[in-house]
Amino acid sequence: MSIIFKFSVFLSWFFFVSQAAFAACMLGISEKPKGFNFVSAKKLPAEGSVLIHYVGHSSFLIVSPKGVSAVTDYNGVHSPGFVPEIVTMNNSHETHYTDFPEPQIVHVLRGWSRKIGAGPVQHRVKLRDMAVWNVPTNLGVYGDPKGNRNSIFVFQVGSFCIAHLGHLDHLLSRDQLLGVGRIDILFVPIDGSSTLSHPNALAVIKQIEPKLVVPMHFRFLGAPESFMATVAPFWKISSLETSDIILSRRNLPRRTEVIFLKPGGPLK
Repeated sequence: MSIIFKFSVFLSWFFFVSQAAFAACMLGISEKPKGFNFVSAKKLPAEGSVLIHYVGHSSFLIVSPKGVSAVTDYNGVHSPGFVPEIVTMNNSHETHYTDFPEPQIVHVLRGWSRKIGAGPVQHRVKLRDMAVWNVPTNLGVYGDPKGNRNSIFVFQVGSFCIAHLGHLDHLLSRDQLLGVGRIDILFVPIDGSSTLSHPNALAVIKQIEPKLVVPMHFRFLGAPESFMATVAPFWKISSLETSDIILSRRNLPRRTEVIFLKPGGPLK
């Protein structure tokens, strides 16, 4: 066996092992941790679990066992009560982003094309036991045929795969579904007007097939009731009087369920 062949076999093995940690959802890109952990140790989920806290509107706090904190649609108003390490902003509407994120935030991930002609924005970051990437959606708008107006952000915490649809307003293509990967927990906008219609929200959920659907973006009159009427023939629906859930593999449902969380503001 030649030295060159042995070396090529080694490289193949090394690539496989180095990427295995991200195989649960998709491949991520390693990055050295930096910054500080702002989550109280009392709030950290156990190994193999993840904490989800509904801050409000379309902002969720996601906390990993190693204390990585991420907030979706970080807008400077819906705050978890401390400075998170990762924030995502799916589109440039004022309720979904801020131009003034705190300087202590390690990763500020904006999900839309900010320069015409530059193409869709792409993010892939890793911080301790959390990996985050985006899938560009709402393509070719605002006079930019190569750009995107929204991103689905995917969070991998251990073996958990969590996706936030943001301001998605269309069904997903095959390539977008491949980019999203296998999803356990899906945050879905249910306003029924400025994002997905309720029939299209149903169709996207069926495309992704998550274990849990958590509705968001539903301050509009009648939106929750209309959404529930649309999906009730297909899945169990629960409304919880809490803003927090801690999930492990043992308490995930076997088939898709819908759970409404109560917007709770800062984590208590």
